[in-house]
Amino acid sequence: MKVTYIITSAHQYGGAQVHVRDLSKWMHDHGFDVTVMAGNPGIVSEKIIENGVKFKEIPDLGRSIHISHDIKSFFQTRRILKETRPDIVSCHSSKAGIIGRIAAWSLGIPVIFTAHGWAFTEGVSDKKRRLYALIERVCAKISKHIITVSRYDKFLALSKNVARSDHMTAIHNGMPYTAAINERILNDVPQLIMVARFAIPKDHTTLINALGQIKNKKWHLNLVGSGDDVPYQALVKSLDIENKVTFHGQRTDIDTYLLEQDVFLLVSDWEGFPRSIIEAMRASLPVITTRVGGCPESVSQFQSGYIVPKQDVQSLSAAISKLVDDPLRRRTMGEVGRSRYERYFTFDIMAYKTLNIYETALGRALSKPTEKQEQRPVSIASQ
Repeated sequence: MKVTYIITSAHQYGGAQVHVRDLSKWMHDHGFDVTVMAGNPGIVSEKIIENGVKFKEIPDLGRSIHISHDIKSFFQTRRILKETRPDIVSCHSSKAGIIGRIAAWSLGIPVIFTAHGWAFTEGVSDKKRRLYALIERVCAKISKHIITVSRYDKFLALSKNVARSDHMTAIHNGMPYTAAINERILNDVPQLIMVARFAIPKDHTTLINALGQIKNKKWHLNLVGSGDDVPYQALVKSLDIENKVTFHGQRTDIDTYLLEQDVFLLVSDWEGFPRSIIEAMRASLPVITTRVGGCPESVSQFQSGYIVPKQDVQSLSAAISKLVDDPLRRRTMGEVGRSRYERYFTFDIMAYKTLNIYETALGRALSKPTEKQEQRPVSIASQ
């Protein structure tokens, strides 16, 4: 099978970029002929090439709407697809999803679209929501199938009449398998961590205010992520918790750094299906997150962590208090989270489900993973 992935940009990491990077490598390693196409080559495309996957640049493909560039990118995409003639095309992210689907359809090539969160989700104006939903309804008609990364996103698309239920499949994101740690060492001062860019939809303000209410308890917050953290540093100072919060900026060792933590937090106003939560569960961390998007689909309430209403300082503060006060609860919830990761959220599970969508679209027999294939350990340090 010849598979071509199309994504809007490849110069910086995001959920869709990591997904395409890892899935294209998995397909390549399993013997398929794989090509990735994208605009804005950079750190992601370099890693894709390093993985042994072919890469083709679409020079005029960019995230912003620019009519002349968008028209050029369509013809560039169509030309490359005509030359390479894949059996199936898999499009990711909104702009690539539109241009890639139209180009593949015009050549009679079956095309799958993976929605890593919809452009008509929360936080978007009503006018734009209506426009984006209309565009997706049109593009759905030329898609062989649509994959959403959460049930929430599938139900959202159904509510906007984007496509029929049997034309969409929710496949949760997965993380590469790593062996479980024997026993987590609990810190005397519980270490809390949130890994998120300082930008919407992440809600650092509610998190910091929640911690300000329990500043007399033993805890330390580690904030990891790029973006403008100056307003949040000012908020921390105003709450007199400067010595209990560390701003790390961007880090490249998240996998191993998570092993030094006690509680993982993801506080947001809206989400798709965050990979970061799965990464935390893989590291046997209890998770506290907000009831938005697909977050409740990963965390089991009161079992592997706590799900609280968004922008609810009191509920968030109470949930954090329960975990910083109770080491046994932290350990138990972390172990449940690890079990959920192994059962539902390994990368091989996600990849085989995705491969089966491709094979169904092409009318081929479905692949079935063996237990060994689903549980292939990789070194944390190698990721």
